[in-house]
Amino acid sequence: MKLFITIGILLLSLQGMAQQDSTAVADSTEPVRSTFTIGATYVNNADYYGQKSVEKMPYVAAAAVFHHKSGLYATGMAYRLLNDSQRVVSASALGLGFTKDIGKRFNLDLSYSHTFYPALSPFLQAANANNANLGITYTNWLAVSAEVDYAFGKTNDVFVTAGLTKLISLGSITARDLITLQPSAKVTAGTQRFYETYVTEKNIRDSILGIPIPPIFGQPGTEPTTTTKVSSSFDLLSYNFKLPLAYNRAHYMVELAYQLSLLSEQAQTGAGKLNSFVSASFYYQF
Repeated sequence: MKLFITIGILLLSLQGMAQQDSTAVADSTEPVRSTFTIGATYVNNADYYGQKSVEKMPYVAAAAVFHHKSGLYATGMAYRLLNDSQRVVSASALGLGFTKDIGKRFNLDLSYSHTFYPALSPFLQAANANNANLGITYTNWLAVSAEVDYAFGKTNDVFVTAGLTKLISLGSITARDLITLQPSAKVTAGTQRFYETYVTEKNIRDSILGIPIPPIFGQPGTEPTTTTKVSSSFDLLSYNFKLPLAYNRAHYMVELAYQLSLLSEQAQTGAGKLNSFVSASFYYQF
């Protein structure tokens, strides 16, 4: 959730592929190998920890990940807003990371990514182009995860996410495939300095286009009504429930997912609102 579809989410999907492969071939002794994965996705609206901007922002994205057998990985992504008539690429991102199993049950992941946004980008998180992430996952019959994100750029924010995930096998159509369901529940808390920049830049975009500024954004030429104290306080932001259904083969995965996010009363993007996100993705692993 670090981005609308983030490098982190892509890696979780690829991790799911690995888990599903291990489920299908549990007795295999195949050694760890380096992999290269490409993917494409459609999402009906940009998601930032369950939050969304005022504008509706459907997009398509392309991604690539090279994962070395040592645990080092490099990522690249490109995003295209479907309602952006000015640009072919609405944003792009590069990242580096390292993942390592600790014993039989724990996995540690460290990563850094930088997203390239154009001036006055409509993305909610555009103020924080850099993201450093630390995540740890304990996997048994249920996967329990905890993540800390430090997002920085024009402002800086800290997010903490705790989650539960369960991989469920729904059986196979043939001997060479596997259908899975991987429901997850996550809770995110953090600061909201990014929102002040978003409000300011939305006012500028609207004034350039001659669009009247809604009352929640104040009047043209004024500062956002959000106070520094509220933005910098560490609060509960959202409860996120996701249901991905995937069809898996040896080298590729097709996934449809639905996410429902309930915002807390402290969320400045829409206190108490329910947001829903629908995505369709395809990944191929070499």
